[in-house]
Amino acid sequence: PAAGSRPPATAEGMALAYGSLVLMALLPIFFGALRSNSSEMPETITSRDAARFPIVASCTLLGLYLFFKIFSQEYINLLLSMYFFVLGILALSHTISPMMNRFFPANFPNKQYQLLFTQGSGESKEEIVNYEFDTKDLVCLALSSVVGVWYLLRKHWIANNLFGLAFSLNGVELLHLNNVSTGCILLGGLFIYDVFWVFGTNVMVTVAKSFEAPIKLVFPQDLLEKGLEADNFAMLGLGDIVIPGIFIALLLRFDISLKKNTHTYFYTSFVAYIFGLGLTIFIMHIFKHAQPALLYLVPACIGFPLLVALAKGEVTEMFSYESSAEILPHTPRLTHFPTVSGSPASLADSMQQKLSCPRRRRQQSPSAM
Repeated sequence: PAAGSRPPATAEGMALAYGSLVLMALLPIFFGALRSNSSEMPETITSRDAARFPIVASCTLLGLYLFFKIFSQEYINLLLSMYFFVLGILALSHTISPMMNRFFPANFPNKQYQLLFTQGSGESKEEIVNYEFDTKDLVCLALSSVVGVWYLLRKHWIANNLFGLAFSLNGVELLHLNNVSTGCILLGGLFIYDVFWVFGTNVMVTVAKSFEAPIKLVFPQDLLEKGLEADNFAMLGLGDIVIPGIFIALLLRFDISLKKNTHTYFYTSFVAYIFGLGLTIFIMHIFKHAQPALLYLVPACIGFPLLVALAKGEVTEMFSYESSAEILPHTPRLTHFPTVSGSPASLADSMQQKLSCPRRRRQQSPSAM
């Protein structure tokens, strides 16, 4: 039914929907930040990447808006569904792999496999793909494929959220900011981007509602009345999770670098995120209008830790810190990722490169564009 024909959501339904969205947003940030400390070679976002990210994002958003205006939504969404079907299966498989390993019995026949594609022959032979995996990886891939088929056939909101959570967790885990200054540039730029495209135009809201892909978390406000077939959704974009999430993960690595056995900045920024998201929901409820979440999240996630640093006299240490391969004590290495040359022109492309070739070995070091 059209939005205007829907009965207004009950107070209980809205509380359940927004409470669930907040919880779902916190999970990938918390676990993604922990897992980011055990990723061997993540994709590093430099200050130059951070500065141009809002421009690239704006061009992409405007391009999608024009596509939806000019061409049939049905065909565009069919194409996007197939793309995210493949990417979602890989992301979900990588996400559940560490958890699934606990359920395999000790005597599980775990065979090793290698998928190798080469180009040329003799001394000029070059590896194109060198993908190593085992039977456990195949089981995770099969389980993820079930969710993928469910999403492709039904576009059910639960399947959408499973993919969305996997994308968010992988984004926080695999995309690393190299220092706090870069984080401030990225968050500041996207702060302006979010405010402009939500308040200045109808582009963001139109694309979010037209785009049938797991790029947002949704939860029905009429779940109590209609059950799993509910269709009046509250939504939260994945960018509002991943962008603050990679900054929070950076602060966790900064905490570890201080060697004080405390995670003060991580927990401060985590609480700041909860505050910012709660404020977003409150303002949205009061004014009955879509809100750019980064308008509230960015000042909170940067401001709260900065106040703590001022109080502790650690501002200089915070801004001089360069992220490196600190590993959380007793944190097992969950996976092995390659060095990927280039910069993250888009979150999906960056994650796709890593997820599709998790153990490809390359000699080339990452280059900042």
